[in-house]
Amino acid sequence: MSDVVAIYDVDSADLPNLALMKIVRAELERGSTIRRYDPLFSASYDKIYASKIFKFSEASHLDPARMNIGGSGWRLNKTLPPEIEALPPDYSLYPRFTGNLGFTMRGCRRDCPFCVVREKEGVARPVATIADLLVQDSDFLVLLDNDFFGVPQWRDRVAEIWRHDLTVNLSQGINVRNITEEQARALGQLVNAAGGSRLTNLHRSRGQFHFAWDDPRDEPAVLAGIARLDEAGIARWRMSCYVLIGCNTSPVEDEHRVQVLRQLDIDPFVMPFNRRDQYQADFARWVNHKATFHAVPRFADYHRGVRYRGKQAAFEEPRLL
Repeated sequence: MSDVVAIYDVDSADLPNLALMKIVRAELERGSTIRRYDPLFSASYDKIYASKIFKFSEASHLDPARMNIGGSGWRLNKTLPPEIEALPPDYSLYPRFTGNLGFTMRGCRRDCPFCVVREKEGVARPVATIADLLVQDSDFLVLLDNDFFGVPQWRDRVAEIWRHDLTVNLSQGINVRNITEEQARALGQLVNAAGGSRLTNLHRSRGQFHFAWDDPRDEPAVLAGIARLDEAGIARWRMSCYVLIGCNTSPVEDEHRVQVLRQLDIDPFVMPFNRRDQYQADFARWVNHKATFHAVPRFADYHRGVRYRGKQAAFEEPRLL
């Protein structure tokens, strides 16, 4: 009699969980029956695999005594056994996802204090070709690479995108601070491809890619990278920028960055470092609700008179370009 194996994806929203899909493949090859985890039937499962990617995600149903738990939100140094890591993913757990996803490189060139990638994955290095990731019959690929241009093999990966006639979502974005003229030209060719952009958002609703501006001190490098994208013929509306707030930044520095991006006609998207912090939650709500952001020019106008932790929030005039 086969084992009944439950799979618990704690964070599941838009993206399938790659590690869990590889575990599903391994268990199916062993003859196991796969179920999505339901806490009401916990006692009926022979094995339970769980993955928690984010620190802030719900964890009340996680039971280390009953579950084999992994993921960056649980423990950084826990990895799949090499024989399972080498398997192609099984997508049956995510029938609504009709594309492919995976890594062609791991690690990152940078070592930002708020990010776990360098600690978890090490320095940037290639791990696969795009052809290796094409498991499902689909022309859509989600690349999970944390630093797509961080390895010399990026040229081969771009060539594969063209060769396999793919539309690609660079889910972790590009490092605009380090982008070269050659890399910007390659992006420009993908974005401005005849017949439609080869780069898209996750829902394939817009030909767009994103980058990040996490540290206010990186402003010169970020602006220089945007200038290179401009020179490559990439329209500003195709750029989106993640803005980390609340990690060694002040409200003035937070607003300065989004106002600079507003002036550049680049879409900002705020990522709170601490989602439970009232200021960070409110600031993110102001920026990320686009109708509000376009209608209300300053955060102080949006939330005038609100007190945080009993103190009046001080918002200086942002320094604009």
